[in-house]
Amino acid sequence: MNFQNCSFESAAALQKQLLPSDLPEIVFSGRSNVGKSSLINKLVNRKALARTSSSPGKTATINFYRVDRCRFVDLPGYGYAKVSFAEKKRWGNLIEGYFSSGRQIQLVVQIVDMRHALSKDDCNMIDYLIANQFPFVVMCTKVDKLNRAQREQQSAYFEELFTDNGYLWLPVSAANGENVELLREIITKHSEI
Repeated sequence: MNFQNCSFESAAALQKQLLPSDLPEIVFSGRSNVGKSSLINKLVNRKALARTSSSPGKTATINFYRVDRCRFVDLPGYGYAKVSFAEKKRWGNLIEGYFSSGRQIQLVVQIVDMRHALSKDDCNMIDYLIANQFPFVVMCTKVDKLNRAQREQQSAYFEELFTDNGYLWLPVSAANGENVELLREIITKHSEI
């Protein structure tokens, strides 16, 4: 799959604005400011295909990117406290509507911060994916910010959470490219339907 063959397609703030599901979809999910946009940009070798921000809560829409023969779907980040209740509810309804509308979801790339334990929102999202039988891989970002001892400790934590329960997780870095090529291979495999 040619990851450089990519372009922004559309942003949806409401369920009725979602693009038709006419391509395999690779979904990127995670809390606000976890590095979703940076990882998408690294995957496609672009600096600014997906907009990044130092302020969490900026992605308020579901963003669609055409990437060769599939579509990347960047969900709004969850768990940001400074967003109004009404806005959180709109995001929740939008995301729930997306997942429940019978789309061609081939893989969910669930992104968490390797420096920390899973948040309640992370756990809820992963439980939702498991309960609804969506195929997913957990990508642990910001691994480059850990020293060796911290990395070993966090790796043991994620091994127990995911590997011991039969789920794939990988440390990844948009800064130094660690495991980005492996994620490309996983995405390519899941986009071939």
